[in-house]
Amino acid sequence: MTAEGKSTEREKQKEARSPLYEVSRKVLLAAVGAAVIAQDEIENFVERLVEHGEMAEKEARKLAQEVLERREKLERERRMERERRSGGVTKADIEALNAKIAELNKKIEELRKERSAQE
Repeated sequence: MTAEGKSTEREKQKEARSPLYEVSRKVLLAAVGAAVIAQDEIENFVERLVEHGEMAEKEARKLAQEVLERREKLERERRMERERRSGGVTKADIEALNAKIAELNKKIEELRKERSAQE
């Protein structure tokens, strides 16, 4: 396929995307950008504290790491909460369903054996 053909194909794919997809994509990209900016700001703030002698470099690095870890933890918790609210399937849900399926399969086999014994 030529470069022009690829370009036309991409344009068709873009046209086929829903407006909700495009808005969601832009929001997510903005969120990623904001996270990067926030991380940079934290690092810059800590560096300024060190430069002004208000904090030792080792303590500053530890503080920055703690803040970043806390932010990541909060993001994971928010994501889990959104999944929970939206009815996201968990590993425990899958395991419970597998157990029910196994139980039902066992009952089906028992009924088949009873039926064939009666015939």
